[in-house]
Amino acid sequence: MGKTKILAMTAATALMVLSGCQSTKEAFDIGGAAESNPGPCPRAFALYDAQRLVEITGKETFANVGFTGEIGKMRSLCRYYGEQPIVADLEIDMDFGRGPAAAGDTATYEYFVAVTRKNVAVIHKEVFPVTVQFPAGVDRVSRTEKIDKITIPRAGENTSGVNFEIVVGFVVTPEQREFNASGKRFRVSAGQSR
Repeated sequence: MGKTKILAMTAATALMVLSGCQSTKEAFDIGGAAESNPGPCPRAFALYDAQRLVEITGKETFANVGFTGEIGKMRSLCRYYGEQPIVADLEIDMDFGRGPAAAGDTATYEYFVAVTRKNVAVIHKEVFPVTVQFPAGVDRVSRTEKIDKITIPRAGENTSGVNFEIVVGFVVTPEQREFNASGKRFRVSAGQSR
């Protein structure tokens, strides 16, 4: 094969690759969907006095601890462009425990996800149940809860996600809220070695 023929094939291949890049770019630009968010996603966090749930029957001792729950890390991803609302997906890591006073091997917890205008007011709040089965001899279980397509309306295309928050927490009693706010903690793993 001659040098001229190899150069011609190389040039043709390069032209096809470049034109392929151009058409791929054009395909992604349809409807402006490839545009990036005009600002950051809403901050997602757990409310401090609802981040943990500890059932205590009677005096505050470890022997009286029933079921427990704790919200760990959260991951959120959002997308919005033009005048479209913000659509966010959320993953919440949760740890659950069964203390000495727990009755049975199954517990149903409730947690809420609320969308708020930053430091102003709740726009929407929804409560979700999560049922946890503790296998025989196991006192700790971890789960990841997924909430898809949280829709947050915006006033206009220049309204950024920074104006909103996604707040998560357990549905707790006033006593449990007070326990959490005081900074007290009981974990099933307390006093155990691994």
